Amino acid sequence: MTDFLSRHILSLLLFSPALGAGLLFLLPGRGKMLKAFAFAASLIPLGLAAALWLGYDGAAGGYQFQERTAWYPAVGAEYFLAADGLSIPLVLLTALLTSAALLAAAGVRENVRAFLALLLILESAVLGVFLSLDLLMFFLFWEFSLVPMYFLIHLWGGERRDAAALKFLLYTMGGSLGLLLAVQAMRIAAGTFDLTALVESWPALSQGMLFGAPLAAVKGLAFWGMAAAFAVKLPLWPFHTWLPDAHTEAPTAGSMILAGVLLKMGGYGFLRVLLPLFPEETARTAPLLAALAAAAIVLGALAAWAQADLKRLVAYSSVNHMGFVVLGVAAAAARGAEGASAGLALRGAALQMFTHGLSAAGMFLLVGVLYERTRTRRLEDLGGLFARAPVFGGILTFTAMASLGLPGLGGFVSELMVILGAFPAFPLAVGAAAGGLFFTGAYALKAIGGILHGALPERWKDAALEIGAREQAAMAPLMILSLAVGLWPGWILGMIGTAIR
Repeated sequence: MTDFLSRHILSLLLFSPALGAGLLFLLPGRGKMLKAFAFAASLIPLGLAAALWLGYDGAAGGYQFQERTAWYPAVGAEYFLAADGLSIPLVLLTALLTSAALLAAAGVRENVRAFLALLLILESAVLGVFLSLDLLMFFLFWEFSLVPMYFLIHLWGGERRDAAALKFLLYTMGGSLGLLLAVQAMRIAAGTFDLTALVESWPALSQGMLFGAPLAAVKGLAFWGMAAAFAVKLPLWPFHTWLPDAHTEAPTAGSMILAGVLLKMGGYGFLRVLLPLFPEETARTAPLLAALAAAAIVLGALAAWAQADLKRLVAYSSVNHMGFVVLGVAAAAARGAEGASAGLALRGAALQMFTHGLSAAGMFLLVGVLYERTRTRRLEDLGGLFARAPVFGGILTFTAMASLGLPGLGGFVSELMVILGAFPAFPLAVGAAAGGLFFTGAYALKAIGGILHGALPERWKDAALEIGAREQAAMAPLMILSLAVGLWPGWILGMIGTAIR
């Protein structure tokens, strides 16, 4: 890596998608040419993310590739970017899924230029969340990510897109209000937005007054404000009700990014911000978090199993799987940062975000493929498609198995780590979560059986249902990475372990 690239790689990574979006509006042509350009533009941050991974010094650990300069001196905010073993896998996931989503967007016919630009702008916003170490910057990127996703749902979504987009916006903006107030309180009390400095000073602050109230009370409110923002974004039961509607109405590419990346912002907030800044508060609320996580795992699986619409089934599965992230957080908070079980649970939670991103994005892509060819997502209208589309059937079976946590695939490793790490602290919650895995298998097998097996309806006997080369190209890296994590998890756990020990 050249000296210039090593010093500015994070800025190049952060802004190259937005630059590509801007160039889209200057580029002549329509349709295929614009889609090809947008996909090519997405390969630049993907290549930079790969270079970031390869250039990271695991032996040294900690934050690397730091870029820091004064940005808003009047309020003490800085342009402060850095990456470590927790953020780099999510950066790579974001870049990879954006490229895959752009391949899946080939079927978009209306306002193509704006659609592609919004996907690239969304990529920059999410990368900003994962790379910012100034909390004001973190919040601004957090909020800005809502804008392109809102328009993706509102303008290119299904029949109920207006209500779904508004619900998404209101829930996530309402949750973010507490995050904004918490960030402001920290700046006033500690004198900085610098997350690395706050981790050292904020937990120890307990004396004095702030806003006319005892500082300890303000810290408690700040904790709940941040926890609510991250819980809504994750989403944690019972704050999840915006998710099924948003997923169901979003276009395929939007659903891929929403499930694969945006939900991970909530998990990242728990791991990067809430646990380090509020160790005492998270320790006190760990039993509640564990209970809500177990409820999300069990009830999310039951809700998915009850769905007749395939896309809603996959949407509820995200509630189920992201519950394991919160269970890992709860276990770490309860047992303390130095415990071996805590470290195992936290690494499992971080890995779960990566593996779920792969499988969830893949499932939504496959649902989109099916809908493009049949114009239906209802399981009762399908069946017996394996005979007409064996390649699609094989890819769907693989991805569904990765989602349910089949040994040898990525989901198994991450969920097993969380269960083993959380059991000493919360055996009852882990027992409930393990029971929820039964229903996870039930809804996955329901989807496979309803789509691929049984009698082939007459209407599909002459239909062209097989997955195309473009969609296969989008699915291939997701499947390869899921298999790589399942068979040899050390390559990614070594990276995560530099940040979470």
